[in-house]
Amino acid sequence: MGLQIARHMVKKGFDVSGYDIDPAAAKTAESHGVRICGSAAEVGKNAEVVMVMVANDKQIHDVVERSGLLDNLARGSVLCIASSCSPETCQKLAELAASKSISVVDVPLVLGQEAMNNGEVVAYVGGDDAAVARARPAIAAFSAQVLHVGGLGAGQITKTINNMLLWACMVANFEALSFAKKLGVDIPRLVEALGHGSGANWSLSRWGKSTGKWAEKDMDVALELAQHAKMPMPLAGLVDQLVKHINQEKMKALLS
Repeated sequence: MGLQIARHMVKKGFDVSGYDIDPAAAKTAESHGVRICGSAAEVGKNAEVVMVMVANDKQIHDVVERSGLLDNLARGSVLCIASSCSPETCQKLAELAASKSISVVDVPLVLGQEAMNNGEVVAYVGGDDAAVARARPAIAAFSAQVLHVGGLGAGQITKTINNMLLWACMVANFEALSFAKKLGVDIPRLVEALGHGSGANWSLSRWGKSTGKWAEKDMDVALELAQHAKMPMPLAGLVDQLVKHINQEKMKALLS
């Protein structure tokens, strides 16, 4: 997704610098007009708005703190955490950044890789009004909608809730379609028919395309938040267990 963020920003006329630990990924980005830096810290020297897109919270801390990125950002710049992560991670980084007059906003993205490729993701943005306003033109370069949903961390919470519903739908779809196949129903025809009924949902409309790759990570974040909030979520706990047994191959197999 980081490649697509950079590619769309270049196409919209932004001067984009980037870094990736994978030389092949960096070379691909360079072919799309991204100026490749030798480190994340060097990116900070050239940027007014920085998008961080990595896999998990540890990598976010590695990129922002340990690489020297934060130390090299200019006063008044905006650090955008586009990775899905714990709201606490964004808040901790904001505390470090505030002493340097650098703003942090969280910008998790939804609707998946295909939407990202096409510049049609929805960005759930959390942060103060001034920081979001400064970052909005860059975020809009790769997003169909930029929705400011509240203060710092609200974007991550919004995506967590969105994805809780997504994975709940996916496991419900998997169980229902498996049952239907056992009963001898033509699954592609069933999926098409359900799309016109009250059982329609986004996961079902894309059945076989979604990978479910980040389901466990998303549910871990949700359940950790629930633990801190002392909120019982038995359905979410069940979904967390069930998504471990569903993958793209199993979903596609139902269609054959």
